[in-house]
Amino acid sequence: MASRRSAPLKFVLILPLLFAIGACSLFHHGPRDTLNNMTVEQLYQRAHSLEQEGNWGSAETVYQKLIARFPYGAYNEQSQIELAYAQYKDGKYDDAYSTINEFIKTYPTQKHIAYAYYLRGLINFDRTESAVQKLAKISPSRFDQGYALQSFDDFNTLIARFPDTRYAADARQRMIYLRNQLAQAELNVAEYYLQRDAYIAAADRAKYIIEHYQRAPQVADALAVLAKSYHLLGQQKLADQTTEVLKLNYPNHPYLRNPKGWPKHRSWMYRLIPLTSEH
Repeated sequence: MASRRSAPLKFVLILPLLFAIGACSLFHHGPRDTLNNMTVEQLYQRAHSLEQEGNWGSAETVYQKLIARFPYGAYNEQSQIELAYAQYKDGKYDDAYSTINEFIKTYPTQKHIAYAYYLRGLINFDRTESAVQKLAKISPSRFDQGYALQSFDDFNTLIARFPDTRYAADARQRMIYLRNQLAQAELNVAEYYLQRDAYIAAADRAKYIIEHYQRAPQVADALAVLAKSYHLLGQQKLADQTTEVLKLNYPNHPYLRNPKGWPKHRSWMYRLIPLTSEH
């Protein structure tokens, strides 16, 4: 009798275990087997659908699976571009740059190569400013300009090689933004030298801005820095000539009204506050 009573109890105890094993089997094998058994077309469509949903991490996984399983062909090439885009949207800028850079090197004449250059420019463009800088509203011109220079070169290559593509117009606008940012970074240094009585260094930086960023709005301040540096170096003839150029091109510049009081610098107490910017 004891044996008969214990049988239902054993069944009750074993039943949940069977369900658990079945569930593990279902979730363990299902998705993985699906990706392993999908055709290249099915994998691409699956990854593309995930991208459209904004599920960038899952899309990356599927694209990587496609690239590994089908190492050749049009789907592989397109998936490499799409993988770089998904990584870019997922904030994985280093991975995205590595992926798209390898694609450009491997397939320099691929039909979507113009977009590849554009995407590489976008990746570097977004790397010019970190989340912390955005949150603190710090100008990117206050930090290293390596990514800005790379992005400028990427967009410049795109426009030089593919001037009539639909990406060219946006690339030009971004290059203008980057040009102004690079000019401002140089101006920050020039004003820093001027404030610390390093007049030769300030003049050199100002001349660099005038020569290399001729259409940037920072040229006006660069001329003022140059004029003031020459004056403080005792080179009055050069100072007067530079002031005349400034007056001719920017007649309302504040330096012309008050040479001694320009530029206005923040107080030393303000400059002690971390993550502050005068621009």
